[in-house]
Amino acid sequence: MEKLNKQFVKNYQKRPEKVLQFGQGNFLRAFIDWQIDVLNEKTDFNGSVVVVQPRGQGAIEKLNEQDGLFTLYLQGIKEGKPVKEHSMISCISRGLNLYKQYDEYLQLAHNPELRFIFSNTTEAGIVFNENDQLTDQPQKSFPGKLTSFLYERYQAFQGEMDKGLIIIPCELIERNGDKLRELVSRYAELWSLEQGFLDWIYKANTFCNTLVDRIVPGFPSESIDEITAELGYIDEFVVVGEHFHLFVIEGPQWIREEFPTHLAGLNTLFVDDMTPYRTRKVRILNGAHSAMAPVSYLYGLNTVAEAIDHEIVGKFVRELIYDEIIPTLDLPNDECRSFADEVIERFRNPYMQHLLISISLNSTSKFKTRDLPSLLDYVSREKTLPKNLVFSLAALISFYKGKRGDEKIELSDDSEVLELFKAQWSQANGTLESIRGIVTSVLGCEKIWDIDLNELPELTDEVTKYLFEIETKGMKQAVEMLMEQKTAN
Repeated sequence: MEKLNKQFVKNYQKRPEKVLQFGQGNFLRAFIDWQIDVLNEKTDFNGSVVVVQPRGQGAIEKLNEQDGLFTLYLQGIKEGKPVKEHSMISCISRGLNLYKQYDEYLQLAHNPELRFIFSNTTEAGIVFNENDQLTDQPQKSFPGKLTSFLYERYQAFQGEMDKGLIIIPCELIERNGDKLRELVSRYAELWSLEQGFLDWIYKANTFCNTLVDRIVPGFPSESIDEITAELGYIDEFVVVGEHFHLFVIEGPQWIREEFPTHLAGLNTLFVDDMTPYRTRKVRILNGAHSAMAPVSYLYGLNTVAEAIDHEIVGKFVRELIYDEIIPTLDLPNDECRSFADEVIERFRNPYMQHLLISISLNSTSKFKTRDLPSLLDYVSREKTLPKNLVFSLAALISFYKGKRGDEKIELSDDSEVLELFKAQWSQANGTLESIRGIVTSVLGCEKIWDIDLNELPELTDEVTKYLFEIETKGMKQAVEMLMEQKTAN
């Protein structure tokens, strides 16, 4: 059977390269690239996407072998009925390997038709690396790569104010656009770039803060043979997502004229303040994902749907959402509970095989962004610790031991974070004292949390207690004990 290529597309169109995209992962392809495809079909947007891989190598070459094409399956409940549909996404013109095609990457900055930059480099991507230099090909950090690109464009067009770009990051960190612009400014100062460039960054370019929402389990490995037979071609980039989508962009209304999602029936909102939308979504949906993943996976479950439908784990997750997260939100309680009800239904999507292990990518930064604010706010408001969130933190530390029974867990996180956990777990001897030592070191790592969590009253004791129970009794018994204790109280 032949691999997917342009020959499978009727009336394939080559469009102007209007978008630079940092990241070729499942989410951006099922969210941003899908929306651009819809815009091309239903409006006069008429643009294509150039994709660069922000880290590592390999996937870009394979995507180019498919002429940038991939198949998107949208599956779930639509208008009250289970619906499964697929489409071929054709808006990607090419992918660039920055380690081999850095000159082509910079040359793209000279394109007068380029207008947008989208990114999703995970929560760990928008960071500053003081070792990055302008002369690096490429820089290690995503903001470093972006600064180099913008400086090339500034020089190419001699600082013309109408050649700035609309930069829309999709990373799930608070005020992501503001943070990204701040880091670009820091690189400009680090590299001693002229004041004119800094002025151009702020006056000619628009950095938007965003909220993105669509559950994207990714590549359907368990059903790919069936899908391949159905499609009639080999597609190494098939991606599965839910029908639901929400894109909240905090930025000037004029962007709608260039990115006319309202004309295409897309659920994209341009707002003056996205804070209420972001807090509700990140804490309830993403927070539940990150908190359930280590608990459910170590329990022996593999998917979100299995976890939410499980008698014990499902109850644990629901209590975490309704009793611990929602009380920390400033929005009306009925609105939050209604949103949570919808999230639970999305978690139970019968078509979704959302692997818990895929949620575990960069788990420490995710817990910090998505769950720690709820934990701290709960303590501030209720004057006691939220037991399920604290248990999830203990489960996270256990997860970073890298073992589920006799099965090895392929951990994925910042190398320094992985080294910390490796060093701590290598000293464990099964005693309560050694577990307390691990907990104290992890909670005290300000590189992860930005604060010393040992200073939070009783947190070290509670995490130690839960982690010791997980390690000595196993996750199943530890969760059941927790739920029994809460019922008794």
